[in-house]
Amino acid sequence: MNIAFYGSSLLSSYWNGAATYYRGIIGALARHGHRTTFYEPDAFDRQQHRDIEPPDWAAVVVYPATEAGLRDVVARAGTADVVVKASGVGVFDTELLEGVMAAARPDAIRIFWDVDAPATLAELRADPDHPTHAALPGLDFVFTYGGGPPVVEAYQGFGARRCVPVYNALDPATHHPVPPDPRFDADLSFLGNRLPDREARVEQFFLDAAARSPRQSFLIGGNGWGDKAMPSNVRHLGHVYTRDHNAFNTSSRAVLNIARDSMAAVGYSPATRVFEAAGAGACLITDAWVGLDLFLKENEEVLVARDGADVAALLKALTPDRARTIGEAGRARVLAEHTYERRGVLVDEILRAEVRRKADGSAA
Repeated sequence: MNIAFYGSSLLSSYWNGAATYYRGIIGALARHGHRTTFYEPDAFDRQQHRDIEPPDWAAVVVYPATEAGLRDVVARAGTADVVVKASGVGVFDTELLEGVMAAARPDAIRIFWDVDAPATLAELRADPDHPTHAALPGLDFVFTYGGGPPVVEAYQGFGARRCVPVYNALDPATHHPVPPDPRFDADLSFLGNRLPDREARVEQFFLDAAARSPRQSFLIGGNGWGDKAMPSNVRHLGHVYTRDHNAFNTSSRAVLNIARDSMAAVGYSPATRVFEAAGAGACLITDAWVGLDLFLKENEEVLVARDGADVAALLKALTPDRARTIGEAGRARVLAEHTYERRGVLVDEILRAEVRRKADGSAA
């Protein structure tokens, strides 16, 4: 099928944590014969910080973040078999959602793909006039980056016909073990941009653990942390390009995952970083959230902390052999159950079943 996908960016992970998720899903769909054109705005300096150039498995249209640019790409939705509007494009989100769904052919499959469902649902609860309310009944599907049963029930309660979680995963060709890199040497590393709904949890789980562990070295990567007060044993890197993610994950004794506020509250929302770190064979420490056991087993494939004191205690007791054992077990689990190839199979089956359903409805 010909898929028109409107998202934040496929080419750049700069202030765009969904980039590797888009790449994994769209790359897997290409292997099932689908042709995707990804439409992304030239905004937020992302094009100046590309991680990749346009790949051979997707066409990419970078459009000006202007009303004229918007009109041009909205009109192109009418040529697609599947029209996808992702959340969090950051430019003309409302106009894109309304415009591309209106421009889609009558027989096209219409999808809203939410890469931050807990936050979107909070907005819907707070604002009865939110434009997504009006759009939901006309869509064929809502796909979500995570969220599990609570998100499915919430979206269906707001009028979505069908809501399907399509979880983050691993592309083993992209994320895999590599030799350690001295640039990323540390006892504990964390990678994530500074965001309002993440900062307090970074203070609680990462910076507090660092303050409790003055003899250990800590490394933080991501945008926005440059002016943040931190203990002296914390080193800040700034933006880490995706080409360096494997080395970032393999060069420290352990890697920390910290969920954003809304995702931690809802659960069932493993970040992309969980699978990237596990795929590289890193020993992963994560904050606790409901549904973790669907993805990794505590104390065998991942270590779980409830606060910074837990993180510090886990790190103090973590020997290199123990870290290696957990990292290898986590990697085996995600390779067996949580690859983008598996997510691609899920989405491919859904799309093909929907084509048959629409054809049967037309015949009737």
